[in-house]
Amino acid sequence: MDISQLAHRGGVNTYTDNLTREFSKFKDLEMIYFYSSLRKPYKGNLKNVKKYRLPPTLFEMLFNRWRNVNIEKFIGPLDIFHSSDWTQPPAKAKKITTFHDLIPIKYPEWSHPKIVAVHKRRLYLVEREIDMVIAVSESTKKDLLEVSSIPEEKITVIYEAQTADFRPKSKEKQNAFRKKYGLPEKYVLAIGGIGERRNLERIREASKDYNLVIAGQTIPWLSIGELQLLYASASVLLYCSIYEGFGLPIVDCFACGVPVVTSDVSSMPEIAGDGAIYANPRNVSDMKEKLKMVMEDEGLRKDLIKKGFKQVKKFSWKKAARETAEVYRRLTQ
Repeated sequence: MDISQLAHRGGVNTYTDNLTREFSKFKDLEMIYFYSSLRKPYKGNLKNVKKYRLPPTLFEMLFNRWRNVNIEKFIGPLDIFHSSDWTQPPAKAKKITTFHDLIPIKYPEWSHPKIVAVHKRRLYLVEREIDMVIAVSESTKKDLLEVSSIPEEKITVIYEAQTADFRPKSKEKQNAFRKKYGLPEKYVLAIGGIGERRNLERIREASKDYNLVIAGQTIPWLSIGELQLLYASASVLLYCSIYEGFGLPIVDCFACGVPVVTSDVSSMPEIAGDGAIYANPRNVSDMKEKLKMVMEDEGLRKDLIKKGFKQVKKFSWKKAARETAEVYRRLTQ
């Protein structure tokens, strides 16, 4: 499995870290990991990691363009190679890859042209060589069927789960966290990001009557421990993105006991179920109305928190790892 995304922030890092932690508990699964990064040495605890201090752009050219060296040259004989979302190396082994979203293909205007070009090259190879694709939601599977020639029987949906073992925090810990970062007692939480996807301009307008905190903007990107406190201390998560492959902050906030207002499009209704209130992400008035309902109706808040706790139980990394390992087994039979 390619674990090079552990060198970067984001949802793919969360997926790779949590999935491989669970794999390490499986006695009947022998994993070898490929890690390449020029600037960030591997510092994890996984066994059988083959490490290379080379830039990812070199491997992108080697694997996605030149394609004259198999992955086995770097990590030895394999039954299966599970690729990341960046490169698709040639291999004698069966090939699996995970699609977290289709942003560079479906919305190229949101990504740098070089990133779009990389993902187009990789999708071309996936369409022709892949044995199985894992999609992190039914919504992502639907997107794949729309923008690619991958047959449906080669796509398996395996859900992601919480970023970590998030849970509610005591008032004392919440107060100490707010004091450390100068946060108000009540605030609306939004998640930052590059480009238009996170819909921050409309979110700012919809929440102008409340204190808005944007992760990664008004407050820096935090460690996992402090991220949990940021979520648990919020009055509500306003997660009205235009597009998400899964939507990790939704399940993270459910686990922390925080009400969620999210979009009625893309993967978000699938992941949030009946645990959230939905708004049209392109309609500021709708977002504002739904936010006001959750901020001011205590009965509704309690109901959403209860439903959120129930909904988050549907997702676990143990289950994701078990289902992924089953895909491996099917391909080796």
